[in-house]
Amino acid sequence: MNTQSKTAVLAMVALSFAFSGKVTAQMMKEKTVMVGGAAMYPAKNIIENAVNSKDHKTLVAAVKAAGLVETLQGAGPFTVLAPTDAAFTKLPKGTVESLVKPENKAMLTSILTYHVLSGKYNAKEIWAAVKAGNGKSMMKTAQGEELTFWTKGKDLYVKDAKGNSAKVTIADVNQSNGVIHVIDTVLMP
Repeated sequence: MNTQSKTAVLAMVALSFAFSGKVTAQMMKEKTVMVGGAAMYPAKNIIENAVNSKDHKTLVAAVKAAGLVETLQGAGPFTVLAPTDAAFTKLPKGTVESLVKPENKAMLTSILTYHVLSGKYNAKEIWAAVKAGNGKSMMKTAQGEELTFWTKGKDLYVKDAKGNSAKVTIADVNQSNGVIHVIDTVLMP
């Protein structure tokens, strides 16, 4: 390798280290929230963060099966109510396995988009809406139906159309294209 080639290679290596160092430094400055044993970085989108959570493997698989990955990587903003793997185990046996089959894609998409609000709503904004609504706030989902938010003590809850309630266990997990609130129950339209 001639001197000019060696210099070019060294310059590219130095630039790559400089760039990766800036990215790492930027990520270290971000206020992260731990979800499923992984740091959730506000500079990453919903999908980029969700795939790292050990507690959301079922949700990620369902999002992939429904073909919603591109949507949730999009600009948004979105508010995602993200059920944990433990939440999915509360469903009747065989439900998840049935929903991820290609022939049930429409039903799966309906259930998943029922967990998404258009716009970015942090917990403080939802609490304010509940207070303004005298103890509850109805919010329309991307699926088209509404969810009811309410509070009990210091906890925020959401109720689905079937009357099931989910507790927000981790609020305000900020993303580049919205916010995630982790919930302990799968919501059903």
